[in-house]
Amino acid sequence: MRRTAALLSRHGGAGGRGIPQALFDVLVCPLSKKPLRYCEASGSLVSDAVGVSFPIVDGVPSLVPNDGKLLDDHQEKSEQESTPRDSSG
Repeated sequence: MRRTAALLSRHGGAGGRGIPQALFDVLVCPLSKKPLRYCEASGSLVSDAVGVSFPIVDGVPSLVPNDGKLLDDHQEKSEQESTPRDSSG
């Protein structure tokens, strides 16, 4: 487990989120099964389909539904202006 966390944090990943691009490309929302996008403002992965933000803890995405936070309209609009999902990479 420690090795996995070290690998995730060592590979800067796209956008400096600490998640390798290959992993980010396959991550989906556990609720909607739709792609997630990285939000620089909150340092989390956001599911626009259901309006939930999932934290990244020590470079590891926490995609447990209970860890997700519902976004209000203001948060959702400001976070949508952050980094969109980049499929080039």
